[in-house]
Amino acid sequence: MNILLAEDDKKLGKLMKYVLEKRGGFHVEWVENGQDAFDYAQSTAYDVLILDWMMPIKDGIEVCKSLRAMDYAQAILLLTAKDTLQDKILGLDAGADDYLTKPFEMEELLARLRSLTRRNFAPIHSETLAFREFTFNRTSRKLMRGEEEVLLSQREYQLLDLLLQNIGNVLTREVILDRVWGVGSEVSYKNVDVTVKMLRDKLEAWQGGPIIQSVRGVGYRFDA
Repeated sequence: MNILLAEDDKKLGKLMKYVLEKRGGFHVEWVENGQDAFDYAQSTAYDVLILDWMMPIKDGIEVCKSLRAMDYAQAILLLTAKDTLQDKILGLDAGADDYLTKPFEMEELLARLRSLTRRNFAPIHSETLAFREFTFNRTSRKLMRGEEEVLLSQREYQLLDLLLQNIGNVLTREVILDRVWGVGSEVSYKNVDVTVKMLRDKLEAWQGGPIIQSVRGVGYRFDA
C-alpha cells in the first residue's frame, strides 16, 4: 500500500516514515512542502495522503482543496496542532477524510490509516501494469515476462514504478533521486545513473531494444 507523507518537521517526518514502513508495512514517500505534495499526488498512485496543515509554499488545506477540485478520489488524512472544533470543521470541509491532532501516538495514526484503507475509495491506477512483453504488479512488487520473474532490487523496483507512472515524460535526475532515495538523501546523481543502467540492462536483455531513453543533460524517459 502506497502512502504520501507531507510533513516539514524533519524529526517527526523521519519517525513517521520509519513507523509506517516497519510497523505498518506501507510503502512511504516523504516530502517536506505542500507544492511537492500536490505535484506528487497528481503523478503517482497513492492509497492515502497524510498532509500536515502547516507546511511551506502550500499548506495542507490548500493542497487538499486543490486536489478535491480536480476530483482527486483517494483518502486524505490531515495532521495539525490546531484542535478547536472550528479548525476541525475547516479541515473536513476542505476535503479531508480524517483529522489527527498533534501530538499523537503512532498507534493511533496506524489505526486511523487502517480505518481509511477499509473505506471504498476509487482506485486511480491499476495495480498491474503491462508494457511490451512484461507485466508489473505494484502490490506484489513482481516484474514478470510471461511466466518468468525478472528479479529487481528495491531501488530498481521503485525506479520502474516511478517510470511506469510517467510513461513518455522526461524525469530529471533530481526528481528520480528525491522519489526513489528520498528527500534529503546524501546519494549522488551517479547512483541514479547506475540504477537506471542496471534496470535498463535487465529489461533490454529480454526485449532487445531501448526502453529507458537518456535525455542528454536532463534525465530519463520511459518509452513503453
